[in-house]
Amino acid sequence: MESLRSLFLLLLADLASGVTITSTDQTMVTKAQGEKVTLLCTYALAAADEGSLDIEWVILQPNEEQPVIMYTMDRVYDQYQMTGRVQFVSQNPSSGDASIDILNLKPADTGTYQCKVKKPPGIQTHRVQLTVLEKPTKTRCYIEGSQEIGTDVTLKCKSQEGTPVINYYWTKTTDTRTAAELPATSSQNPDTGVLLMKNASHVHSGTYKCVASNRVGTDECSVILNVTPPVNRGGRIAGAIIGSLLAIVLVALIIFCCFKKRREKKYEKEVHHDIREDVPPPKSRASTARSYIGSNRSSLGSMSPSNMDGYAKTQYNKVPSEDFERTPPQNPNYDPPKYDNAYRMGDITVV
Repeated sequence: MESLRSLFLLLLADLASGVTITSTDQTMVTKAQGEKVTLLCTYALAAADEGSLDIEWVILQPNEEQPVIMYTMDRVYDQYQMTGRVQFVSQNPSSGDASIDILNLKPADTGTYQCKVKKPPGIQTHRVQLTVLEKPTKTRCYIEGSQEIGTDVTLKCKSQEGTPVINYYWTKTTDTRTAAELPATSSQNPDTGVLLMKNASHVHSGTYKCVASNRVGTDECSVILNVTPPVNRGGRIAGAIIGSLLAIVLVALIIFCCFKKRREKKYEKEVHHDIREDVPPPKSRASTARSYIGSNRSSLGSMSPSNMDGYAKTQYNKVPSEDFERTPPQNPNYDPPKYDNAYRMGDITVV
């Protein structure tokens, strides 16, 4: 049947006036990262096509066409963005097969590819949409929350890499690594990878495996669940209360010591300030001497020669002590004599 179809297409091409693309069934292809894809482009020439044959593969962009590989004048040109990863399936593309292989696919290879076969006056094109997906990788399984008897245990599964949409499926494995049914009280969400088991007991203990999958591949991980009896919550609460009380006492003690030390410093400053204010400033010794000499000179001016004997022996070049600043008591009944005639004796004027 296939041979009859090919013969019919060749006869149709001979009657037509141009090139005909025969591989029109392939329009969309989905592959995984790292795999190889074959983009089909078989064609048939018409008798009227007498020009040189040109084959061109490009990636269609919004405003431009990026070349992938070309065949013209019996030569292949592949030094473009996929250098080393693209090639023609046939060693002789002019034989009617312009299909190409793309190796080691990458997500960036996703796009619309166009095959153009031109042999003047005939020209024909065909487009294929290629989608490159990334398999789920780096999938991690872990337990969230408590693993005590009577609590609700949550198991989670998440792939770090992979093209959405990723689905997650949990199973419980036995000693022979075969899949077993999940406990009756468990429920799982294939979109989020969460497995919830209510009111856990020893029956729930075991190894659980999660399989992450998308359109192009799978990845898996496992985790061991060990449900244990609850711990002594009373002792834990009592310990927490005692620890809190000790912390409060310690904080109060620190505050008291700081307050006491602050008051002691404040008291020392006040006492030191009071002492400095009560002490009078020292008197000048020079002013004391001048007041002493002046007072003695005024006294000597009113004295008679007979009373000068004791004062004449006074040494005025010596600075008297502070005791001389005090005025000696005078006899209220003493009346100094008055003289009309005055004469000078030494540095003292006598009358």
